[in-house]
Amino acid sequence: MAKQTSKTYKKNPVFDINEQLGKLPPQSTDIEMDVLGALMLERGKDIVVLDILKPESFYKTEHQKIFKAIQDLSLNHQPIDYHTIIEKLKQNGDLDEVGGPAFVVSLSSRVGSAAHIEYHAKIIAEKYIKRELIRISSEIQTRSYDESIDVQEILEFSQQGMFDLALGSVNKEAMQIDSVMNEAIHQIEEAQKREDGLSGVPSGYSSLDRVTSGWQNSDLVIIAARPSMGKTAFVLSMARNIGVNHNKSVALFSLEMSSVQLVMRLISSETELGSEKLRSGNLQSHEWKQLESKIKSLEKARIFIDDTPAIGLNELRSKCRKLKTREDIDLIVIDYLQLMSGSSETRGNREQEVSMISRGLKAIAKELNLPIIALSQLNRSVEMRSGNKRPQLSDLRESGAIEQDADIVIFIHRPEKMGITEDDDGNSTRGLANIIIAKHRNGAVTDVNLRFREEFARFEEFNENFLPPLDEGAANSVTFESKINNGEDDFFDNSKSADTSFPDIGFSDNNGEDVPF
Repeated sequence: MAKQTSKTYKKNPVFDINEQLGKLPPQSTDIEMDVLGALMLERGKDIVVLDILKPESFYKTEHQKIFKAIQDLSLNHQPIDYHTIIEKLKQNGDLDEVGGPAFVVSLSSRVGSAAHIEYHAKIIAEKYIKRELIRISSEIQTRSYDESIDVQEILEFSQQGMFDLALGSVNKEAMQIDSVMNEAIHQIEEAQKREDGLSGVPSGYSSLDRVTSGWQNSDLVIIAARPSMGKTAFVLSMARNIGVNHNKSVALFSLEMSSVQLVMRLISSETELGSEKLRSGNLQSHEWKQLESKIKSLEKARIFIDDTPAIGLNELRSKCRKLKTREDIDLIVIDYLQLMSGSSETRGNREQEVSMISRGLKAIAKELNLPIIALSQLNRSVEMRSGNKRPQLSDLRESGAIEQDADIVIFIHRPEKMGITEDDDGNSTRGLANIIIAKHRNGAVTDVNLRFREEFARFEEFNENFLPPLDEGAANSVTFESKINNGEDDFFDNSKSADTSFPDIGFSDNNGEDVPF
């Protein structure tokens, strides 16, 4: 792979590539002058035009400077006519460069009315977008000939350039409240029609869904925990519930584990067969039948797994768009945020990189109008804390922007993993998983208790009358080592055993009765 480079490229002038092609870049200087002249005629038209154009939208430098003067006057609530524009150009030192007072006065005499100014402004904006497309293409061409630049960096540049241009060219109008109100009432009516009463994507855990009403469209949900608390197991359990029980589509981006490893976990959870047996293939005949019968539901589930390592934000955005268009996915899961790579501009500053990634994930959630769940690491301060060692928002690793950008922040806290064997009331914490909703932009912050079946890496509804069996040795367990966490992982622990004689309690459908939280 080509070496990374910090080489900086200045914007190529649009006319460079056009000179090669023997063509003039898209422009309409006559319409530009008409718009500038119309702005001097009628008061209030600047409000319409400033929402469509910016100084660089104009082709000629003289026109850019005149429009910049008009923009400054408008922002300062000053009158706009050729007298004030000339005075502003003098202050900016640009009057002679634009052609002097005579040229400014001539603009006001070009048009007799500002009736079509909005239409003309849109033409100028379209010409500017075409010039920008040519400029970006020219820069892509230049970088592609440079052997010192990594091809992935070129792809990121091209995707980011196109995305920024598309984002900047969309002007979303303010909507009167009645139209928004109708959409809100429609959502309430649709929620009433559903038996579960949820307005979002269900997690499959009724106690959690009662708090969130399901994962909501455009929300960024952060699920954080220390290593080996069960982050991956939790989202896999949810993905299974969503895909199998609720027949919805889930896209899972795994940056650490391979797709086969994830599927092996799902099979172990679904069939209740130990992972070591699955890895070795040492199954009895009845276990093969059990495997074949129980994986049928998984095979039909619309769960899409992408295990691209160190995926960048632009590549993720592109893949999510395709999945939304082709498969109409309902939920995106990322495991996990700190393993994503930022742009070349933020490399070297990890905090800025993570901040940019979290903002980007929120932008993707809004753009595609679906929930995104991103897993995140916590720093070590939670382990040094005395008492119950409950995580706090300040424990989020590497960036405070994660807390700011997220709509929901959830912590997974398993007291037994922190050496706490009993709660304050003297109850055993074995198998207990506290799902701590620490931030909820549109709802309550509270705790939800779930049960973690470590032998199958599966989360289930909490049942106070049930405790998992005591461990009887490490012979039947296996540890999946994490390259990121230096051996710590959220699956099996060598100190735990897989008791295949586990009683048939009937938690496989994750649809138990409501439990107070």
